[in-house]
Amino acid sequence: MSPRSPSVNEELRRRSRERLLQATVELVGERGYEATTLGDIADRAGSARGLVSYYFPGKRQLLQSAVHRLMHRTLESALLEEPHTDSGPEVLARAIDAVLGLAADRPLLMRTHMSGVLQADGFVQCPEQQRLAALLRCAVERYGSHQVDVDYPILRALLMGAVFAMVLPGAPMPLPWLRAELFQRYGLAWELGVPPGGEPPGGTPS
Repeated sequence: MSPRSPSVNEELRRRSRERLLQATVELVGERGYEATTLGDIADRAGSARGLVSYYFPGKRQLLQSAVHRLMHRTLESALLEEPHTDSGPEVLARAIDAVLGLAADRPLLMRTHMSGVLQADGFVQCPEQQRLAALLRCAVERYGSHQVDVDYPILRALLMGAVFAMVLPGAPMPLPWLRAELFQRYGLAWELGVPPGGEPPGGTPS
């Protein structure tokens, strides 16, 4: 049997890494961070346990990469959803709704992620985070920003603050309230994106 080509090996490594990332969001979402071990993740992914350490320096970094991948894929799907749009406000509305929707659908996972970001190691600069950042920057640019390097970090901070408010134990804020605040800030009509059911806070669209 001839040896595999470099491109085949690279594809196998990519798939192995993807399986680990997917297993991480599944297990942490089901059990929580402390109850999930690296061995559990490797077993769920069908990978050798040594591969986890090969790709990631630790569980916290693995989780951040896994959540950033989930956010990137969710945001990408929202932006590509039919009907296709070139409207800047619609693109930004879809981006906001995609991120807030994750906090609503996966509160344990997103709470654990936010907790990790606040740890001493801070924000992990990984390929998944860079892909997520590129999509958010693109949404800001398509919205019409003339200073993307300023407006993108502001949007990122506002979304992180909204997610934190939604998953705060004991005092979570409702998604419609936070969505209304963000939409008002950017002058977005309530019916853009994927509005939650019912009337917007205040009873009338922005």
